[in-house]
Amino acid sequence: MILVPDTSVLIDGRITSMIKAGEYKGATIIVPEAVIAELEAQANNGREIGFSGLNELQSLCKMAEEKTIELKFSGVRPSLEQVKLASGGEIDAMIRNIAIENSARFITSDNVQAEVARAKGLDVIYLKPQITDFVPLGIDQFFDEHTLAVYLKERVPPAAKKGTINDMKLVKIRDQPVSEYELRNLAQEILERAKRDPDGFIEVEKRGITVVQIGSMRIAIARRPFSDGMEITAVRPIVDVTLDNYAKADVIKKRIVSEKRGLIIAGSPGAGKTTLAQGIAMYLSDSGFVVKTMEAPRELQVPDQITQYTMLDGSMSNTADVLLLVRPDFVIFDELRKSEDFEVFSDMRLAGLGMVGVIHANSVQDAIQRFSDRVDFSVLSQVVNTIVFLEKGVVTKIFDVGFTIKVPEGMGSEMHIRPVTTVTDSETGRLVLDIFRYDGQTIVMPVFESTSATPASRIPQVPQIQSIGQPVSHVNKPGSSLSAIPDATPRAPTDERPGWKLTEKEIQREIGRYTDGAVEVEMISDTKAVVYIDDKDVPAAIGKGGKNVSAIVNKIGIGIDIKPRSDLDRQQAQPQKPEGEFSIGSGIKIQTDKKQLVIIAPEQSGKIVDVFAGKEYLFTATVNDAGEISLAKNSSIAQEMIRRYQNNENIKLRPV
Repeated sequence: MILVPDTSVLIDGRITSMIKAGEYKGATIIVPEAVIAELEAQANNGREIGFSGLNELQSLCKMAEEKTIELKFSGVRPSLEQVKLASGGEIDAMIRNIAIENSARFITSDNVQAEVARAKGLDVIYLKPQITDFVPLGIDQFFDEHTLAVYLKERVPPAAKKGTINDMKLVKIRDQPVSEYELRNLAQEILERAKRDPDGFIEVEKRGITVVQIGSMRIAIARRPFSDGMEITAVRPIVDVTLDNYAKADVIKKRIVSEKRGLIIAGSPGAGKTTLAQGIAMYLSDSGFVVKTMEAPRELQVPDQITQYTMLDGSMSNTADVLLLVRPDFVIFDELRKSEDFEVFSDMRLAGLGMVGVIHANSVQDAIQRFSDRVDFSVLSQVVNTIVFLEKGVVTKIFDVGFTIKVPEGMGSEMHIRPVTTVTDSETGRLVLDIFRYDGQTIVMPVFESTSATPASRIPQVPQIQSIGQPVSHVNKPGSSLSAIPDATPRAPTDERPGWKLTEKEIQREIGRYTDGAVEVEMISDTKAVVYIDDKDVPAAIGKGGKNVSAIVNKIGIGIDIKPRSDLDRQQAQPQKPEGEFSIGSGIKIQTDKKQLVIIAPEQSGKIVDVFAGKEYLFTATVNDAGEISLAKNSSIAQEMIRRYQNNENIKLRPV
């Protein structure tokens, strides 16, 4: 009997098993040179199937040496043009021609190849996928009922993670290191099983890395040059968890089946996000909804009625196009990493599909930051309604995402009212994050609890103070007082908090990346800091269009005002007026303390006045009912007032 195997048979590995079983003993096996070239190309590209096929070929050579079979090589090596046309079947045609020339039986495990060969009149042996009678894999010996993952690397003793999600430990399985030969045999066995088992498939096949899914077990096989040595990592679930097993399950159910159908599951790697997504998918399916999944790789363990999709032609966007035609009620997206993933999730949610996404994040701020960088913050609350955060397999927090128009919390009166996306704790109703646009950047601002802080809703709108020598741009209504902008109002030393020192050091470190000179940081509130640096370093620290300082604000969550050191030196060199109350003529007095400078003019109570120093116009303000104009002491206008008084200039108020 003369047999001609194609590439799929050698990769499959069953031909040697059949020879050992006595089925083709004494046969003449002709291996086309095109098969060897294809296996060599796959191995050179670091693909595990190439190495598996070459190992099978070596086993056939040993059988030929033992006179069990006769092994021959035939044909010519394919040209570069033929290799380029391999996807169109050029290499397969060369392999079939060898069978025709030698009047041999053609053996393949590729269904398309078998059908074409039959159409050409060849005697074909088609090795169908094996469905039953699988023996345990070699890697199964490293697992027991408490093992979640096994780590095998050449020259290193095998290790495993055992326990539960709440309590996992890495333990050494044996003292003897794993050899490369042992790993290669395990890898070949895994690949053969993946090709035969209907529940097995090769999920990822790239240079130096192969990811295989066999049933509930996900196996990653890495080799040089991707890794510094051959390594096999196998992960499997040890328990089946339903949605009812989780705390706050009722809250999750209520949200996901209501109109709020945009849910994100967030947590650190290994926190149990995929397991929760699996539980939600099964709950929705059992509740009568049509559920599909988008996964790369596919690792959710779901019943057959839930179809699992992966990337179509290497893109989740193509998969989304198909799903919009299929029209499921819910799609489970596991997991969102690339910018395309976030865009696809948003498009499908805005199209009306219920979406459940899985995202790696150490906090809710990190999760929402990854979305806000890719999705316009104004539609964020329409895309994501609920964020479920997990730690060690336990649902710790559930957050609601909303949208409103207001002054962002903690920013006080330094900002006007604007659109703000809010993140609140669903259990306590406490505001956690504000997301808004500032200076062309999307800011994710943490909201800190403070018993002494005034809620933003109670902070009065700040009147605009026009610069010295400029025309009036704003006039207050009678009866209101003039107050300074908050970023010019430092906290008293007694108000400082221990956390401020740590924040100052962090800001100093981040700004220091863009400067050569010293960096001086002063926290003036929980959400604001003033930074003084050398004048020449200011442009670099701010960056083009404020890019650098905006990135630091997003990272630290603190508003930063960068000022040249010359401003600080000028303020320090300027003689300061002692605190107290002083007369400045015409019945007008100045009263100062650590925070404020107050102009006292009871005769002008309730009037709008122009303030002059001698004959020079300074600014326009409204005197409140108490006969006072209040300024922040270290504001430019207040400092100018003090300087003019020290120069013995006459300060006058003239009603408008």
